[in-house]
Amino acid sequence: MIEKRRETKETQITVKLNLYGKGEAKIDTGVGFFDHMLEAFTKHAHIDMEVTCKGDTHIDDHHTVEDVGIVIGQALREAIYPVKSIERFGNATVVMDEASITCDIDLSNRGFLVFELPIGGKVGEFDVELVEEFFRAFAFNLPLTLHLIYNRGKNKHHIIEGAFKALAVSLRRAVAVNENAGIPSTKGVL
Repeated sequence: MIEKRRETKETQITVKLNLYGKGEAKIDTGVGFFDHMLEAFTKHAHIDMEVTCKGDTHIDDHHTVEDVGIVIGQALREAIYPVKSIERFGNATVVMDEASITCDIDLSNRGFLVFELPIGGKVGEFDVELVEEFFRAFAFNLPLTLHLIYNRGKNKHHIIEGAFKALAVSLRRAVAVNENAGIPSTKGVL
């Protein structure tokens, strides 16, 4: 079990995770919709993860969402790198009713984000613009190359949840053990 902490004037975060788990989650960030997304991510990535965050949500949810992305990324970095005997690449298209989202990842040890989800406004009280902030913090702190592409859909909740689930399935596939892969790079290192 990997454990990471982050304490700032804005947030106090603890993340515990087991990369090869059963998809069990205990999430409490103080942001209900975000908790729901992290639970979906955990379930479909087959990661066991506990997240607690006390953040300055009386201001807004920005620091909580971004900083949780940072800490989850750092915990996964410790669990995954140096890359050896895994697939390295993963992709998935996830549909939720009318919505379809594709995610492609490369455990490249290089942070990069392509975020093409045409969303704005709110889902309940949650500011939708924070979705991109989470994925950016996650991608650059893991680090990995992450592409999230919108195929279709209208319901913001479905689009966002589809993105979290697509990332989860992509990550599960990328960390699948392959003893024949060795170091999966022509450079000999990632």
